[in-house]
Amino acid sequence: MIAFNKPPYTGNEDQYVLTAMHSGKISGDGEFSKRCHAWFEERLACKKALLTPSCTHALEMAAILIDIQPGDEVIMPSYTFVSTANAFVLRGAKIVFVDIRPDTMNIDEELIEAAITPQTKAIVPVHYAGVACEMDTIMTIAARHELFVIEDAAQGMMSTYKGRPLGSIGHMAAYSFHETKNYTSAGEGGLLIINDERFVARAEIIREKGTNRSQFFRGMVDKYTWVDLGSSYLPSELQAAYLWGQLEKAEEINAARCESWHEYYQSFLPLERLGLVELPHVPVECAHNAHMFYLKLKDIDRRAQAIKSLKMAGVQAVFHYVPLHSSPAGKKHSIFVGEDKYTTAESERLVRLPMWFGLDSCSIAKAVSALS
Repeated sequence: MIAFNKPPYTGNEDQYVLTAMHSGKISGDGEFSKRCHAWFEERLACKKALLTPSCTHALEMAAILIDIQPGDEVIMPSYTFVSTANAFVLRGAKIVFVDIRPDTMNIDEELIEAAITPQTKAIVPVHYAGVACEMDTIMTIAARHELFVIEDAAQGMMSTYKGRPLGSIGHMAAYSFHETKNYTSAGEGGLLIINDERFVARAEIIREKGTNRSQFFRGMVDKYTWVDLGSSYLPSELQAAYLWGQLEKAEEINAARCESWHEYYQSFLPLERLGLVELPHVPVECAHNAHMFYLKLKDIDRRAQAIKSLKMAGVQAVFHYVPLHSSPAGKKHSIFVGEDKYTTAESERLVRLPMWFGLDSCSIAKAVSALS
């Protein structure tokens, strides 16, 4: 069976994890964390990068930093992972969903403004499959209404919008290093990106359980104490060491994934011309990272048949999110503003094919053949 996903592995992770184990500093923010933070801050040109145990934790930190209160509203697409909504619901917010664009599966930027009320606090665009949302429009709307923008860039490392790295455009952003992502920190992991200087000092405090411990270790205070809200948002140094082994070869991983993506794309073009499948769309202003390769079939029944055909051929393929507004918790904690014209219908057509660092041409050809 050709696996849908295999966690990336470069060969350097072993030695770095062992080095971290024997360093006497394994609880986090050791030498490998510092290397990772420096890499992200240079690559993303952000004010601050902070590793977290997961992308979920990074989103939760963002919700605390913008002071989400009960009754606040946060606008986002329903076609996303539950953590995007949960992070804000945990602080008492009501989630306001709007429809997606069928071309990119991203939030429809033209529908956001109509969903804004006096209670709106933030917009959370989700860069699906590492393809950027229309960020210029979103940032203009946010500025006009004095709203925060938190980019959910969980799938977006190494992707850009008009030459700018995803995550570097909003006030803050969250990345994921789960084992299904292009880069992983030993199975789980995340990153909070801060682009607004106002949030840097408090972010360090929240991440350190609400204490000013980071300032203490830098010699800025004589002792540290509890000063604010916070939780344990510090990942293990072993996670950072594993991740560092991948960041050293980030360009190589990205190039290999893009090569596989383009091989899929070219192979399926004849089927698209026959009207049998629809291929992913990448706007000209976007450079993506080949996080996933998906196809859209005519409807949910055709998708089920495609997944069955792929399984019979020894290829693991899966669909993706069930829209959050249709879930039990979604019905309790959210509203959908406007018409669900595309969110549900497009989600039911989409099937994802195997995509991972090391995927070979024979495996790609096998997947293509199963659907041809």
